[in-house]
Amino acid sequence: MRQRAWLRVVLAGCVLLGSACARAQVQAQEVWHFDRTDSLGGHVTKVLGDPQVIETEYGKAIHFNGKDDALFVNVHPLAGAKTWTWEMIFRPDADGAEAQRIFDLQVQDPATGKDIADRMLFEIRIVKGEWCLDSFATSAGQHATLLNCEDLHPFGPFYRVTAVYDGTTLRNYVGDAMQGEAKVELAPQGAGHSSVGVRINLRDYFKGTILEARFTKSALAVGNCLKMPATR
Repeated sequence: MRQRAWLRVVLAGCVLLGSACARAQVQAQEVWHFDRTDSLGGHVTKVLGDPQVIETEYGKAIHFNGKDDALFVNVHPLAGAKTWTWEMIFRPDADGAEAQRIFDLQVQDPATGKDIADRMLFEIRIVKGEWCLDSFATSAGQHATLLNCEDLHPFGPFYRVTAVYDGTTLRNYVGDAMQGEAKVELAPQGAGHSSVGVRINLRDYFKGTILEARFTKSALAVGNCLKMPATR
């Protein structure tokens, strides 16, 4: 009887521990679906211009006009992360500007609320009628830029792009193909805010469509990254 009672306690503890671990994993990962303009990932947005919710082969997404469309959110979804994975599914337009800032995660000074240098960016460059990925991260005076315009991608389809920091190396990917890597020591970033469709200081607007973004406070292997959804 005592053994059975002890076993029930152990099993109950395992269930509770498993639930706690599952909750921690959920809390460590945040997904933003771009299917409405008034909120992203449950966070209320500030809307600039008139970004449009459109229907795509993967469902609803938001199109930005490259001139004055943007969304702002008062949260930095990767704040405090020692290692992290940042993913986005998007489709750039062929007639956008040569240099475009798509997504900016920006740290703010907790005392003044003003932006500081620490930030993370997803950008693209248009070269010879195709595009290349530009990823940037800086923290506590250390920084890395991953820009590979030797590996160009045609316009038309949606792509998954990823930036991963494992504690020693920053890497970025288009699909499963690595575009670049750099050894860098990036301290965890502080709290702040985010902009989508433009850099946080309203420079270099993005022209194209964003379907989804995911933020994970750990370094994911490529095989565990977002998969392109099924077409509808």
